[in-house]
Amino acid sequence: MHLARIDPFRELENLSSRLNRMINQPLSGRFGDEAPAFGDWAPAMDIEETDAEYLVRADLPAIRKEDVKIGISDGILTVEGERKQEKEEHGKKFHRIERSYGKFIRRLALPSDVDPQKVSAKFADGELQVHLPKSASSKPRSIEVSVT
Repeated sequence: MHLARIDPFRELENLSSRLNRMINQPLSGRFGDEAPAFGDWAPAMDIEETDAEYLVRADLPAIRKEDVKIGISDGILTVEGERKQEKEEHGKKFHRIERSYGKFIRRLALPSDVDPQKVSAKFADGELQVHLPKSASSKPRSIEVSVT
């Protein structure tokens, strides 16, 4: 039998650290206002920008592709899904559960230069990638000026 040593001060420190991270998260940024996350947990997301597109990457480990839905409506990108928790089986005991389980919904306001007709997504190795191409009219172009 394995005994786990519990340190109540470490648990309080972990709780304090998680609360501080939650409180200090920015409410909005360059990508637009983000609605609060709904559900039991929220996956971590990165947003990159290049000259051609925005790329949203979300960490979704232990989630099947079939359990993830992506949609765009009225300039809002919605990513939703569910990570199912293992059921405790006879003879199997969990000593610690730190990963989050359950449903999640993340909504991001899209910049006005995104072309919603050309959005694509890829899901591999626990990472979701949503490619949001910029519209042709928003891309910079050079104009040659002739001197007469």
